[in-house]
Amino acid sequence: MSFKSEWTSEMTSLAAESCGAEVNPVDFIQLQQYMEYSSMRVKDVVKEFNAGGKLVQHKSGDHVDRTGFSLFLKSYLEADNLPTELCQHLFQYFQDSELCKGKPRDDYVCLKAMSCYFSVLEEGKPRDKLEFTFKLYDKDGNGYLDKSEVDAIITQMMRAADYLGWEVTELRPVLEDTMTAIDADSSGTVTQQEWILGGMNNVPLQVLLGLKIAEQDSQHTWRMKNFTKPTYCCVCDGMLMGLRKQGLCCSVCKYTVHSRCANKSTAPCVRTHVKSKAEIGVPAHDWIRTESDSSKCDFCQKKIKTLAGKRCAWCHLIRHDECAVQGSSECDCGPLRDHILPPWCISPLLKEDEGYSSCGESVLMNMTSEGTQLHITPPPQTHPLLVFVNPKSGGKQGERVMRKLQYLLNPRQVFNLNNGGPSPGLHFFRNVQQYRVLVCGGDGTVGWILDAIDKADLPVCPPVAVLPLGTGNDLARCLRWGGGYEGSDLSDILKEVEGGVGLPMDRWSVQVIPDNPEEEGDPVPYEIINNYFSIGVDASIAHRFHALREKNPQKFNSRAKNKLYYFELATSETISASCKKLSDCLSIECCGVPLDLSSLDLQGVAVLNIPSMHGGSNLWGESRKDEAESDTNVPEVITDHDTLKSSSQDLSDKRLEVVGLEGALEMGQIYSGLKSMGRRLAQTAHLTIRTLKALPMQIDGEPWMQPPSTIHISHKNQANMLMAAPVKSSGFFHHK
Repeated sequence: MSFKSEWTSEMTSLAAESCGAEVNPVDFIQLQQYMEYSSMRVKDVVKEFNAGGKLVQHKSGDHVDRTGFSLFLKSYLEADNLPTELCQHLFQYFQDSELCKGKPRDDYVCLKAMSCYFSVLEEGKPRDKLEFTFKLYDKDGNGYLDKSEVDAIITQMMRAADYLGWEVTELRPVLEDTMTAIDADSSGTVTQQEWILGGMNNVPLQVLLGLKIAEQDSQHTWRMKNFTKPTYCCVCDGMLMGLRKQGLCCSVCKYTVHSRCANKSTAPCVRTHVKSKAEIGVPAHDWIRTESDSSKCDFCQKKIKTLAGKRCAWCHLIRHDECAVQGSSECDCGPLRDHILPPWCISPLLKEDEGYSSCGESVLMNMTSEGTQLHITPPPQTHPLLVFVNPKSGGKQGERVMRKLQYLLNPRQVFNLNNGGPSPGLHFFRNVQQYRVLVCGGDGTVGWILDAIDKADLPVCPPVAVLPLGTGNDLARCLRWGGGYEGSDLSDILKEVEGGVGLPMDRWSVQVIPDNPEEEGDPVPYEIINNYFSIGVDASIAHRFHALREKNPQKFNSRAKNKLYYFELATSETISASCKKLSDCLSIECCGVPLDLSSLDLQGVAVLNIPSMHGGSNLWGESRKDEAESDTNVPEVITDHDTLKSSSQDLSDKRLEVVGLEGALEMGQIYSGLKSMGRRLAQTAHLTIRTLKALPMQIDGEPWMQPPSTIHISHKNQANMLMAAPVKSSGFFHHK
């Protein structure tokens, strides 16, 4: 069952139990989870209510009607099946907002109120979120929460926690203690200031409300977790009991606690940087209390009892509590030392130091909690890893990958692309001479990072490796990183990155010039081609797939499902043949040499930069090494059929391959191996395509419908990529 359909079925019944048409804690948590799944921004959806927008007919002055509000929610949250009760509660809330006074009719709400509300939740500022929740819970609006309102909060929190999968057996007393602690002056009521201050310092409440507290050095990053084996609390030593999410676990150091123990004096999380210049370059173990699971102490070689051992956060050695202070205190960062930026290599950069910058969002995101910029001094003879993770790639598989990498590396090396994109990470590593980049996401994410590296004008261009989390992952396949991550040990994958070999990869500029500039068409998704460009049958399938996914994103949450949908669409395309007689609708010139397509019955044309398309199809086909041309001075264009038979593909040769496709059936035959290749048409250093009617096109898997136009494709530059070493077919995730 999909994530959003689960919300629909269960949260509808929960919301129905709530009193009145108002936003309650269950609605609030439900809304946040929808927003976490969505990739939309408020400012982009609000534009649709302006002149020329899709929702302008639902706007009257500064207000929108009930239908427009519903369409706004569906577009913003990327869900067609929102619970009716949630929509009603939100609509009623905005009707009662102070900003909505003077609305033209009773069935309208203020667009400004909607925009402000969702913008605050979107940015995720804990203080603002706590202020909003206080106003939601203060039913009578008198400025404080009395006992009845606090009891109602606890009841609603219990319902929400039960939905979220928490073990709620002992949760009510924990919440009661939480509310008592928040009432700092013991007056029996909770003021807004008490609520905000208490919430900022109360771990269970933060996790339950989904608050993203600003990360500080040595501060745990908590999440609720289900433990599949007996696990003990690192504070009280008691077992974490229950069948569902039994306790809190730190994503960075794996420190585990009961919910009731989270506010007690816990051991600090790992340090991520040093405080003074005297500590720079001084390697030392960072010991964290851990479940030893009968492991042997690396110092005395004796078994360690449960919770009687400590693990170094960097080299992952395990010792008895008493043995941790013995032996060498120097840490070598273990098997992953080539990748890790240990804390003694990250230090504050003072204003008098060279390279200090006083402004910029990228700089701010690489500061300590005290507002000091951080500077990297890498360990000698290492290649620190800069990691970018798209947490929504692979059905949100990226979230799990991000947590694992934060555990294996320094969290300051791992950047969530939802928080400011690639710029903060590239700025942080800007002055590092030898480092690598690991992109965790699909082909689109890789293209995003390559563009960012281009625009950053870095003094050193780092080599880029890929951990494939997307649907097609064609570029990852060509670079031997596989067709998709399936949960294997990330330590093994990081060792593969260490052994990767640098490879320059061609990148191509694409310019689309409509014949009639006034004729409205879909926006061209990219100006650069990293993988491929195509017109016709395959782009038609991709365009229909894209439209379905936009309408019902919850149905496209796994690679297996996506391939099934592609197969269904390819089958219907085979029957309809919507792009038949394509040669009558376009002309192609390769470096000024026209291609003769008149004798070919084509339904598609693909322009290839890499030997993979459609999630693993090699449309150009293989060429034996003894057949491949050995002359390095190859011509700019090859159109001779016999010569093309022995021409091989090369990611670095500054040439594109042009292939003709006879239809969707042929595409399936090539993918399955029943046919070795499509129709080889040309190899060229420059390409011009002219179309006579509107045709479906795609660049790197992003489709659109293009009116008659002229398309110019020319070489842009080369990206520095990392290719994995060859592995046996039984490798851990190197599969089609």
